[in-house]
Amino acid sequence: MTTIASATDTLTRDSLTVLQPGFTGTTAPDWLLRRLGEGLASVGLFGRNIASPEQLAALTAQLRAERDDVLVAIDEEGGDVTRLEVRSGSSFPGNHALGAVDDVDLTRQVASELGRRLAACGVNLNWAPSADVNSNPANPVIGVRSFGADTALVARHTAAYVTGLQSAGVAACTKHFPGHGDTAVDSHHALPRIDAAPQVLSDRELAPFRAAMAAGTRAVMSAHILVPALDPDHPATLSRPVLTDLLRGDLGYTGLIVTDGMEMQAIAATYGIERGSVLAIAAGADAICVGGGLADDETVRRLRDALVAAVRSGELPEERLAEAAERVRELARWTAATAPANEGEVRTDVGLVAARRALKLTGAAAFTPLTDPPYVAAFTPVANIAVGDETPWGVAAELNRLLPGTETGTYTGEAAGRAALEASGGRRVVAVVRDEHRHAWMAAALDDLLESRPDTIVVEMGVPQAVPRGALHIATHGAARVCGRAAAEIIAGT
Repeated sequence: MTTIASATDTLTRDSLTVLQPGFTGTTAPDWLLRRLGEGLASVGLFGRNIASPEQLAALTAQLRAERDDVLVAIDEEGGDVTRLEVRSGSSFPGNHALGAVDDVDLTRQVASELGRRLAACGVNLNWAPSADVNSNPANPVIGVRSFGADTALVARHTAAYVTGLQSAGVAACTKHFPGHGDTAVDSHHALPRIDAAPQVLSDRELAPFRAAMAAGTRAVMSAHILVPALDPDHPATLSRPVLTDLLRGDLGYTGLIVTDGMEMQAIAATYGIERGSVLAIAAGADAICVGGGLADDETVRRLRDALVAAVRSGELPEERLAEAAERVRELARWTAATAPANEGEVRTDVGLVAARRALKLTGAAAFTPLTDPPYVAAFTPVANIAVGDETPWGVAAELNRLLPGTETGTYTGEAAGRAALEASGGRRVVAVVRDEHRHAWMAAALDDLLESRPDTIVVEMGVPQAVPRGALHIATHGAARVCGRAAAEIIAGT
């Protein structure tokens, strides 16, 4: 009886160890602390958990009082996807801006400073960077989260980001394997498909992941995408050919494999999170990320019980679950033992420096900076779930700081240009667009606005694929707060 009880306890602990759940609130709920005592080894944080750096540090200290080697993970890419600065916008411009500058040392410095801030708050695992090659301009979920569309550029900056982040003692989790760039569907809503040939995948999608592994990335996150050339039946997260044969076997990766959020519809709508989690561990994943939308004790219990039942039924080998749990513990040991490298002077302004360097100006030679407050017309597309609706973007706040009295309005639809024109009165218009090439209504709105007001300044805060137009066109290559500030400085001549 003792042997059976011991084995059962080990199985239960291992099943909890492979979970990375989220929770609600800015303090740890009792159920989460209890689960940490029972074997849970990781916790995922989101914007809803963060009010200030001081509060976050207190929260992580609360978690470590229960389990000192807990992995505290966060989705902090900088740029669009920020949790530390979800309400104000990020101090870092994001990957696309860094790729536009193409200075790998700058990318390393940005990642190092971001990692330093995470470590100071007690976070030791970052679900970043995105190593996706943005080869499809219509991609609705990657875009400015990618360093760019050139494979070699993405590879070298992915490696620099991993190096910089991990120099601060924060483990990098390179994503979304085997590459989410050539998709036209958001996996938060449905299952994307990449119909590329094996050689194209190897040369384009996999190259940045090889660079990340060479740089020592401690974790890799799988993508909820179907790649028929690799596995015609299962999305990558649930695919043994992708996770075990390719990532472990062909590429020789030995670190932690983390799934993307299992509550995303690409998995949840087809398999359900319990079945999906069992299949993911069986395929070769080591950690189940869940909690962006599901964040309660009942979810943890259901996933734990599903894994235990799968082992007992023989569907999931106990050795595979034990191996996965040990990889989680191994990463926890690495974070506990890794001291931040001495990187010299702290560069707290490096994000703004990068944002300024990323600007591309068209028409600047004939442009005279504004002295009177303008009217900012923000042509706003729907944000993808990874970004969230609560994170502010644009230039209005920064322009109002430099030119007090600046007003703004938000517009959408084909009549947006005419509506903005009417609201602007006689003021100079600053039109803020994002991914104009992806939104026909946005291009039409700009047509209307520029026909009547050719002196309009256009700020493009997405991936700049459309032809630059306006009296001055500023491509920021990102939508973070610092990108808005850099653009506002040009407009106001400061």
